[in-house]
Amino acid sequence: MSMQRDKPLDLVIRDVRVEEDGVLVDIAVRDGLIAAIEPRFSCDAVSDFDGKGSFAFGGFIDTHVHLDKACILDRCSICEGTLAEAVRETARAKPGFTEEDVYERAARVVERAISHGTVRMRTFVEIDPRAGFRSFEAIKRIRADYAFAIDIEICAFAQDGLTNDTDTWNMLDAALSDGADLIGGCPYTDPDPEAHIARIFELAAKHDVAVDFHLDFSLDPDKTDLPAVIAATKRHGWQGRVSIGHVTNLSALPEASVIEIANALTEAGIALTVLPATDLFLNGRAHARLVPRGVAPAHILAAQGVVASIATNNVLNPFTPFGDASLIRMANLYANVVQLSRDAEIAGVFDMVGRSAARQLGIRYGLAVGNDATIILIDAAGPKAAVREVGRIVAGWKSGRQSFDNGRPQIHKPDRQ
Repeated sequence: MSMQRDKPLDLVIRDVRVEEDGVLVDIAVRDGLIAAIEPRFSCDAVSDFDGKGSFAFGGFIDTHVHLDKACILDRCSICEGTLAEAVRETARAKPGFTEEDVYERAARVVERAISHGTVRMRTFVEIDPRAGFRSFEAIKRIRADYAFAIDIEICAFAQDGLTNDTDTWNMLDAALSDGADLIGGCPYTDPDPEAHIARIFELAAKHDVAVDFHLDFSLDPDKTDLPAVIAATKRHGWQGRVSIGHVTNLSALPEASVIEIANALTEAGIALTVLPATDLFLNGRAHARLVPRGVAPAHILAAQGVVASIATNNVLNPFTPFGDASLIRMANLYANVVQLSRDAEIAGVFDMVGRSAARQLGIRYGLAVGNDATIILIDAAGPKAAVREVGRIVAGWKSGRQSFDNGRPQIHKPDRQ
C-alpha cells in the first residue's frame, strides 16, 4: 500500500513472519494502528525492533480465568483432589479475602499472562455475601491499572449457587450496574439448576450483557444442564452471546453424540471453552486405573462450527494447584491430551487460543493494515511450530506501545583451546 514515506513512523518491527514459514516482512505502526505490512521497505521510524524471524500475531485471548481466587494454595487443603473439595475449600477461604490481597494475587497472574503474550482475558469474579464486593473492587482496579498491556472483561459470577442465596442475585445485579461486563452462573452448585439458569438470563436481559456458564462438570453424560441452557438461549434470543465452560461429560460420549451436540450448540450460537489443566486434575478420581481424561473434545465441536477456545481457568488453588497463565503451554497440553498430530489439527489448536477465542469474546482480531497495532512475537516459524514446541514469547505491543520484552536467550559456550 502507499504510505507517507516523508513522515516518520512510530515503530517498525522488522523481519517477522505473519504466515507459517512465510516470507519475512516488516510491520509499520503509526498512531497505534498498523500502517503497512511489507517486505524490506525503507522508512524512517522513531523506534525499530528486530524480530529476527519470529512469528507475529495478534496475541493470545484467555476466555476463562479466575483472578480473584488465584494463588491461595497456602490457605487451602487438598486431600481429595475433587471438584466438591475445591468448591468447599475456596468457599472457606473467601471470607478472608481483602481487596488488597485479591489485587496482589491477581496482579501476579496478570503480569505472568502479559509476559506470556496474552492481550485480552475474561475473568470470573465471585460476588456473594461471603466475598462481598471486595474481589470485584480489586479486579476493577486491576483492569484499569493493566490496561496499557491487556484488556480485561469482568464476569460477575455466582460460584456457590443462586436460588439458595437470595442476596447473591441482588449483589450480581448491583455489580452489573457498576462495571461488570457480563454475568456468569454455575448451575451444578445450585439445588435448582434450571431456576439458576433462568435467573442468570433474567439478569443478562435486564442489563443487556453476555452470559458465561460453568456447566456439566462431571463424567456422567446423563447428568446435564446443557439442554436448559440451549433452550434459554433461544428463548431469550441470546444466540452468539452465550458461552459454556468445562462440559467435561462430553468426554464420556461417543463421537457421533458429540457431533449431535455440536450441531445443537452451533444452531444456538453457544461457544465452548475447555480448561485442560483443571479438567484433568479434578476428574476421574474414582478410577484406580485407566483414568479418564475428562477433557471435552473441543476440536470435534469446532469442526462442526462451534466457536471453541482453550483457556487457563485457575492458577495455584484447589481447582488447579499449578499454572503460569501461559496459553501456548495450555494449547500444547490440550493437543497432547486429545492426541492430535496433523498440521490442520495443530493449527486449529492455535486458533483456539487466538482467533477463535477472539470470536467468542466478539472482538476484532488479527494483523491487517488499519487494525489496532496489538502485536505479539513468538520464537517459532508459525502457529503449528509454536504449539508443537511451546514457542517462547519474545515481545509484545498494545496499540503500538511496547508492553513487555522477554529478551533473547543466550547460550554461553566455552572457548575452545
